[in-house]
Amino acid sequence: MLELKSETSVSKNPFHRIVIAAFIVVTLVSAQRPPDRMWELFSKTRFTEKLNRKFGQYFYYPNFPEELKKLEGQTVELQGFFIPLEMGNVNTLILSKYPMAECFFCGGSGPESVAVAYLKSKPTQKLKMDQIIKVRGTLHLNAEDVEEMTFILKNAEIIK
Repeated sequence: MLELKSETSVSKNPFHRIVIAAFIVVTLVSAQRPPDRMWELFSKTRFTEKLNRKFGQYFYYPNFPEELKKLEGQTVELQGFFIPLEMGNVNTLILSKYPMAECFFCGGSGPESVAVAYLKSKPTQKLKMDQIIKVRGTLHLNAEDVEEMTFILKNAEIIK
């Protein structure tokens, strides 16, 4: 006959403790990623490689989904990781769906994972790399200018 104990063997087994700790860490790290409807819409954008005659190079040009086109010119909110751009330009922010190590510039993510926000005024707080912030601004979709980001928030303000 099997004897039932009031204590669980999980709490005594070091392997189980490691597995549980790893699960908790993964859950907490995943919770750090900003779940945001705008990133989901941005990810539906498809890119086509085309020759840019001005620069004599091939660039990826976006083909925006209809549901994203409907938001052009509308006020939207975007939450993401702050990526420093330039030391002197505090009115321009880069937001990324991923932290710096995984972002478009450093980690190989696609252009749908970053956006630029042009702030109405200088931030009142000092921002740190990979700090999660939320910005509200007017959405502009850039399909032509290769020297500008694809997703732009103008007249933006930090709301969180």
